Amino acid sequence: MTRYSGFIALLCFMTGSVHAADSVKVYILAGQSNMEGKAKNTLFEHQAADPKTKDFFAHLRDGDAWVTRDDVFIKYLNRNGKLTLGYGSRDRTGSEYEFGYVMGEHHESPVLLIKTAWGGHSLYKDFRSPSNPPSQEMLEADLARQQARVTKNNEKNKRNDPLPNMNDIKAEYGKSYRNMMSEIEAARAEYEAMFPALKGKEFEAAGFFWFQGWNDQYNGAELEYESNMQHFIKDVRKDLGVPQLPFVIAIMGQNQSKEATGAMKTIQQAQAAMEDVPDFRGNVKAVRTDVLVDKAAEELYPNWRDNFEQWEKTGSDFAYHYLGSAIWFTRIGRACAEAMIELEGA
Repeated sequence: MTRYSGFIALLCFMTGSVHAADSVKVYILAGQSNMEGKAKNTLFEHQAADPKTKDFFAHLRDGDAWVTRDDVFIKYLNRNGKLTLGYGSRDRTGSEYEFGYVMGEHHESPVLLIKTAWGGHSLYKDFRSPSNPPSQEMLEADLARQQARVTKNNEKNKRNDPLPNMNDIKAEYGKSYRNMMSEIEAARAEYEAMFPALKGKEFEAAGFFWFQGWNDQYNGAELEYESNMQHFIKDVRKDLGVPQLPFVIAIMGQNQSKEATGAMKTIQQAQAAMEDVPDFRGNVKAVRTDVLVDKAAEELYPNWRDNFEQWEKTGSDFAYHYLGSAIWFTRIGRACAEAMIELEGA
């Protein structure tokens, strides 16, 4: 029996066990900073009014305001409400807005998004799942690195910070996975109180949307990504009690229009390979995000500092955050929602 066994019993995750009108379709959105969402709301506002781009955002507008959906709800850590603009990082929006919009249009039943994302977190360490514990060799090497780092900092700054011990190191592995599961459990326990419109509706796990990869490009973590991803998917399904939970992966796309190389290419290939794992065929889909690039932002980005006024109307962040492009994040949300719908149909 796992630590989540009681949780599974509570959830009663029996997809298709209740009539659509009596359930709420629950989608878990997890990952690191790009799942947090990095397109500035001010950029959304500008492009929704700009004649060159307003048609792209028209479906998300209600007159001069952003659509607030009465049938799609979101819990993002300590924030919750009806889905609308602004459920990304502070004063920003990510792929959740378009993803939730499309899922809301698709389903007759209401939709709940549970977003669990933290910047700078790897699958190798932070999201490492229970069936995939780190080896003793990994732990000892990590301990040595971190002790050396603290020692150097103490010497440089004349400090006396305590050195981390093995228990400290072990606790870091899988911490984000555990926090993710705790967020889901909290949402399951509180969703009717948080969202009165959902009172009496069955909590039904409908899918999982994963958007992550950047922090696995270092120290050889990319070489384990394929194995780590397989463990992650299997453990999520086990702990949620849904053996074939539809799983959509947004493939790293920070290479933009260029061919990826090195560690990024390795991670892209590992993410795409999930579709071909025998147990995952027909229930996991990997979506390329580089082909969805916002060409206007891509073209302007190399010289954005010299064209700052124009850049603020086109992008809002660095390349590793998909240029902070409202268009790019929105495209990713739609593509992943369409992939989810395809999996549900299958």
